[in-house]
Order: sequence, then C-alpha cells, then structure tokens
Amino acid sequence: MAEEAPKVLVRHDDAEAFVVNLLVAVGVSAKHAQTIAHGLVQADLRGVESHGINRLPSYLARVRNGVLDPKAEPELTQVTPVVAQVDGHNGFGFPAAHLAMETAISMARTFGIGMVSVKHSNHFGMSAWLVRQAVDAGMMSLVFTNSSPALPVWGGKTKLIGVSPIACGAPGGENSVPFILDMAPSVAARGKIYKALRRGEKIPMDWALDADGKPTDDPEKALQGVMLPMGGPKGSALAIMMDVFSGVLSGSAFAGGVTGPYDMSKPGDVGHFIIALKPDLFMSLEEFKQRMDILYQRVVGSDKMEGVERIYFPGEIEQLTEARRLKEGIPFVQSEIDALDAEAERLGVAKIRRGL
Repeated sequence: MAEEAPKVLVRHDDAEAFVVNLLVAVGVSAKHAQTIAHGLVQADLRGVESHGINRLPSYLARVRNGVLDPKAEPELTQVTPVVAQVDGHNGFGFPAAHLAMETAISMARTFGIGMVSVKHSNHFGMSAWLVRQAVDAGMMSLVFTNSSPALPVWGGKTKLIGVSPIACGAPGGENSVPFILDMAPSVAARGKIYKALRRGEKIPMDWALDADGKPTDDPEKALQGVMLPMGGPKGSALAIMMDVFSGVLSGSAFAGGVTGPYDMSKPGDVGHFIIALKPDLFMSLEEFKQRMDILYQRVVGSDKMEGVERIYFPGEIEQLTEARRLKEGIPFVQSEIDALDAEAERLGVAKIRRGL
C-alpha cells in the first residue's frame, strides 16, 4: 500500500478568503465570489474534496478561454406564484443555483412549495450545499442537475448521460441530524476520479472502464473511457431522469450536449431543477420533527451486521467531518496547494494561507 502523502492544513475562513480574492481578480462580483467560495469550502469541510476549492483551476481556465462569463448576472423570471426560472447567462453555477433555491424557499414560505428551473448555467459544485441552504431555512428540498457525458446508457458503450447528482434533504428534530442525501447515479462521482488523478492515486477497479471497455484502476484511463452506473439499469435510468428534469424541462443542453467543467471548447449550458417544500404542510412542525427523531433513532439504532460498529443517517458522516475540520482545518496535499498557488501568482493575489 502506497504511503499517504503528508497533508497541509488550511483554516476554512482562510480558504474562503483565498477563493474570493481569486474570483474577484477575474471579474466576479464580491457578492457572487462569496457565494462560490462558500459552496466550494462547504464541500471541503464535509470531506467531499472532489468538489472543493481544487475545482478553481478548471473554473479559471474556462474563464480565460472565454467559455464562462465571470461577470454574468443570473436573471429571475416569475412564471406562476410557485414557479420561477433563472437564466444563468453562462455565469458560474453557484450564484444561479443559490438564487434559485432562495427564490424557491421564499415561495414555499408563502405557498408551501416553490419550484425553480435553471437554464444556461455551469457546474455548481456539491449539491449538498444547496440542500443545506434549504435545511437552514427550515425547508425540505430536491436539488437536481445534469452534467456532461460520462455514463453509457444501460446496454450502450459510449458516453451519453452525465454523472448527475441526486440530492434532497429535510430538517431534523431535536434529537436527530438533518437528512441530507447527495449521491451520484454512478458507482462513484467523476470528481473522485479527477481527485485521484490530481493526487497520483489509483481508483477501485469497479468504478470505470477504459477506452477499450476494460476495468481500470488508472484515473487517466478511466477519464478516457466511461464511468459505470450503480445498480446497472437503475443507475442509468436515474441519470436519464436528471437529464429530463434538469435539461429537457429547463431549455438547457441534454442528451450528451452539456459541456463539462474541464472542457474549454464551449459554454457548459447546464440545467438545474430545484424544489423547496414546507415540512409542516400536513401536520404541525413539532409533529414533523418528532417523526424525524423517530426515523433517525430507528435508522441509527438498527441491529448491526457483522463488522459494523456504527450506523449513520444519510449525510451524518459529512456533518461529523465538517465539525472536525472546522476545528482542525481542511487537509490538502502539497500538489493541490501548489496548483492553487500557481493561480494566485498568475492573478497577482496572495497565496493561500496555511496552518491554524
């Protein structure tokens, strides 16, 4: 087993400040830069490093290549009292998705439910940060997005459908954590392949196939081939569902037309689908929270299979990781720090501050 590379620790607020400085330097407004930084650092805090601040070099490369507009302002159109659409105008996905969730929450407070479709957007990082936005507002939510081709449809052999995450959430009770689900319809998220490539690590043999259709543990070969859907036809169908709700419905790209965050050839044209829902529509909020407590306790208190020490609620491991990293810092390998510092040098801003 290869020795694990030593880690460089960075405080979460130092990471956010660094991201803001880089983004403002390329023309992003301070307000949108803070939203993007928050979403990226939330991923690092929760242990989802594949969607954290190490995404910045690819985002900035897309800005330099003219396929992502750093100055774009998302535009909101109210369709009905409970339905709206956001046009991202090819800007960063984070501000467009944040506005969509903010709008959905506002509609849900008044009418019980709010639905927002987002078109002409880009990658918005980890879906869980948007679910968390709803949970913090006391709302249940659904967060869908489509993405660039990475999966074959079941029975096919070429990339067509994206590894598009399915996310949802609900507030917890007095004695439970919030329910936060954020999962890819593939065996593993494609961002984990990029992280392994960046860190010089191997991947499990059941994650992807190379260009010849053979299982591989080489992340570079995996990215030249296809990801594997979880559960065979079930994972494939879930990925298609993300395309229906996020791409077809919104008016954005679909059926293999989305451009990925590492592709410098043209705008992403990503679509999102967001719903916020009041949890006390059918009962009092107190009763809802009591029922969430019961669900949580029954899940984590289930009889354990052999070799299992603890059962976790969906999203609980990430919440525990966040609590630890808020105190101990976010760990990066030196090569990741070097890549971020290179972007800082290119833009003439301060390098990322290390240590606690």
